[in-house]
Amino acid sequence: MDLEAFRWLLTDDGQALLAEAEGYADLDPLAAQTRLRRTASAEHAAAALTQVSLRRRAEPKFGDLAARMYFTPDGLEQATRPAVARHRAARLQAFEARSLVDLGCGIGGDLLAAAEVGIVCAGVDLDPVRVAVAEANLAALGLPGAVLVADATEVDTTPFDVAFADPARRSARGRTFSVDDWTPPWSFVEGLLRRDSCVKVAPGIPHDLVPDGVEAEWVSDHGEVKEAALWAGSLATCARRATVIGRGGLATLTEEDDPGATAVGTGPVGAYLYEPDGAVIRAGLVTAVAAGVGGWLPDEHLAYVSSDAAYRSPFARGYRVREELPYREKQLKAALRERGIGRLTIKKRGVDVVPEELRKRLALSGDGEATLVMTRVAGAGTALLVDPL
Repeated sequence: MDLEAFRWLLTDDGQALLAEAEGYADLDPLAAQTRLRRTASAEHAAAALTQVSLRRRAEPKFGDLAARMYFTPDGLEQATRPAVARHRAARLQAFEARSLVDLGCGIGGDLLAAAEVGIVCAGVDLDPVRVAVAEANLAALGLPGAVLVADATEVDTTPFDVAFADPARRSARGRTFSVDDWTPPWSFVEGLLRRDSCVKVAPGIPHDLVPDGVEAEWVSDHGEVKEAALWAGSLATCARRATVIGRGGLATLTEEDDPGATAVGTGPVGAYLYEPDGAVIRAGLVTAVAAGVGGWLPDEHLAYVSSDAAYRSPFARGYRVREELPYREKQLKAALRERGIGRLTIKKRGVDVVPEELRKRLALSGDGEATLVMTRVAGAGTALLVDPL
């Protein structure tokens, strides 16, 4: 996106063109471009149509706010979901943080959430376009804050209560899973974690990479693991935390809730099966879920929990076990046909099964609907017919 074209979009004439472009949102892009070109340059028309398109793409993530905000394609993809950003801001507010510097603010997702709770915010980013977009988003939502173009590694963070960073996890070759390829690099992050700070990282960060004394929090939003956050200094309250955000609100588990594998033990599948949330699995707190439902592990190496009691837990999806079916495909197909099951949801863990391919080979027919769990119990392949609680 061109910086000058974006800045023009914020003028009165630009806002009028943007409003006109919104009215053409359902038209073919070429037809919409043609109509806008009657009164605007190609560059300005493209900038307006790009924002209209990005706002629509942003609706699943930003909801009603999307229609008032501004985006870049990569900025939208990388921006923190509002529910997750607000959770982080609430934690900072609970720690009585008064000021925050966001090192690599992108389009301002985390800045907006922190500013909403009254934290004095400053953001920096190397990209002038992202800085302009973040500044425009603060203004569009009526929130205070300062944003400027700067190298995060050269910013003096000492005047601020908390430093926040969201390192870019892309290199010239695309998305990277190596912390050495982050921008700013891991060496900078390690230095930042020696003070009161929070660093957003990928959910797949290895546990052994987290420095001693730093809290690692994995966060899921409505069943999707969105990120991990490293909390350092006085902001760290435990070693590992799983936070789940859902329709019922927010719930959290830490290692203090976990009695360990020895305490919960292993055993055959009982009347109910529980599938822990991804944040719980990433945080290594599956046995905490087992303890919470009075259960055990059917297989010590897999993230399923079983119990003889029915529970509704924010940390796991529960299923009533109907029966165990043959694991071998030919016998399984016959058993499903005998039960008249024509619609089948297949869940798998720890077995070499591709659900979409298996479903085709089963050639299901019938009016019944069911969920099939393909997994291992005590190391042996097992097929369980279950009903969601």
